[in-house]
Amino acid sequence: MPAPSPASLADGLRFAFGTLTVLPVPLTRWDRPAARAGMLCAPVVGLVAGVLAAGTGLLLLLLGTGALLAAVASVAVPAVLTRGLHLDGLADTADGLGSGKPAGDALRIMKQSDIGPFGVLTLVFVLLAQVTALAQAYGHGGARGALAAVVSAVVARLSLTLAARDGVPPARPEGLGAAVAGVVPLPGAVGTALAVTGLAAAGGSFLGGADVLRAVLAVLLAVAVAELLLRHCVRRFGGVTGDVFGGVAETAATAALVVFSLG
Repeated sequence: MPAPSPASLADGLRFAFGTLTVLPVPLTRWDRPAARAGMLCAPVVGLVAGVLAAGTGLLLLLLGTGALLAAVASVAVPAVLTRGLHLDGLADTADGLGSGKPAGDALRIMKQSDIGPFGVLTLVFVLLAQVTALAQAYGHGGARGALAAVVSAVVARLSLTLAARDGVPPARPEGLGAAVAGVVPLPGAVGTALAVTGLAAAGGSFLGGADVLRAVLAVLLAVAVAELLLRHCVRRFGGVTGDVFGGVAETAATAALVVFSLG
């Protein structure tokens, strides 16, 4: 059987937007080259989600609603754009990790449609942390809050690129996790991370030197925390699943927002 042809940038964007958002983008290819290109394009999805989130937050600030409601809306927009997929993955991952059961049983728990107590508590705390941190960022000025919304959304998807790098195995032979696990070459993952860091610094430069440092630290901390969760899940479950990808993304977004909340 001949090897599939290399995927184009258009193939990658279709894969990324078609699998990571509710936007009506048709998937034209579902193979390893398309998955590789798609996961490398994942931060672009984050950029679109972040810009929409920031725009919504700034509009509400302009209407005089206050920082808290702007933060709630900015957190809600990416969740809606993903059908809550990442939040659902976070909850399922928390249930699997919190179960204390062997890998096979934990994976079965994660696959169930209901959410257990660990998942509920994790969702509550993570969403509270995201809204509170983003409200604090908006409180320091609409521009910082908008930058926080954009950077957190981009770095959340960057964590997907890094989690799909070569050497990270799938925990199951089927599902989205198996389709994208190990597809991204390590140099491509590193290059994407460096590009996102540079773009975050460039965005912070419009607000001043302190925000350049804040943006870079947000990316670095988010990547580090997401990597810790990823490695723990690989040890615990034997690899990654679609739920783990979601959990890693929400963890990265939360860490980035916390950095932007600092004075």
